[in-house]
Amino acid sequence: MLGWTGALAAAALLGLAWWLWTPDRPRAELEARYAAPPSTFREVAGLRLHMRDSGPRDAPAVLLLHGFGASLHAWDDWAALLEAERRVLRIDLPGFGLTGPDPTGDYSDLRAVAVIEALLDGLGLGQVDLVGSSMGGRIAWRFAAERPARVRRLVLMAPDGYASHGIEYGRRAEVPLLMRLLPHVLPAPLFRRTLAAAYADPAAMTEERLARYRAMTLAPGVRRAILDRTAGHVLDPPEPFLRRIAAPVLLLWGESDRMVPATNAADYLRELPDARLVTLPGLGHVPMEEDPARSLAPVRDFLSGR
Repeated sequence: MLGWTGALAAAALLGLAWWLWTPDRPRAELEARYAAPPSTFREVAGLRLHMRDSGPRDAPAVLLLHGFGASLHAWDDWAALLEAERRVLRIDLPGFGLTGPDPTGDYSDLRAVAVIEALLDGLGLGQVDLVGSSMGGRIAWRFAAERPARVRRLVLMAPDGYASHGIEYGRRAEVPLLMRLLPHVLPAPLFRRTLAAAYADPAAMTEERLARYRAMTLAPGVRRAILDRTAGHVLDPPEPFLRRIAAPVLLLWGESDRMVPATNAADYLRELPDARLVTLPGLGHVPMEEDPARSLAPVRDFLSGR
């Protein structure tokens, strides 16, 4: 017998578990809200890839890759500013947003390279300008190193890829115990605090953005995919890949980035054969959301060859 104390403790734990439990959101509901036109779904490398393809089909194409935990919606403001002059491609990377889990279970950078190449092949695009933010930046520079002929110009926004505290080369990262609960719980206050770190200006994290990020995290299977990606990720030393990149590179960093500090740019400038750095005062990790026009201006100049 548990006795009254044990019974009360067990009841309290069950009550806490019930209160914290956060189920996935229905796919139909999320697609109705977040996959209206110009969203489409395309079969690519065994995935049902959520993507948007806007702007003139005969204009130069630019592909935008979002960061960890984000979705193609992070680029909404940039796309609206670019699509009069460029063909703008955006995707939910495998394991995120409305693309959701990769049936292969492979979330390596090489798998991402294969998916991007298959997408470009399917669209009949031999070469694109490539823009990647944070994790998407790492995937972008890896793609540019592995498939140099497919990238005309490369923009890396606060890219990751170098070892840091708790992330070593050649070893899988330890998944914290609390993170293992992610497929079952997603407390709103904790999610808000985590997302807030991406913004230098707290006002830029609007309630609409917060709701969208949380909804995309609650898309079917995404939290399990995030856990699988984290548990399976093995970081390779970036230097050999960066040295192989033939395309001109623009490094773009918010000076107030608290997630990937702007000082990290020195590592990339040291290894990339042809790179320049632009820093953005007063902006954080997601400058395309915080100040779309100001953050896009140097990118537009760079892509135009200025």
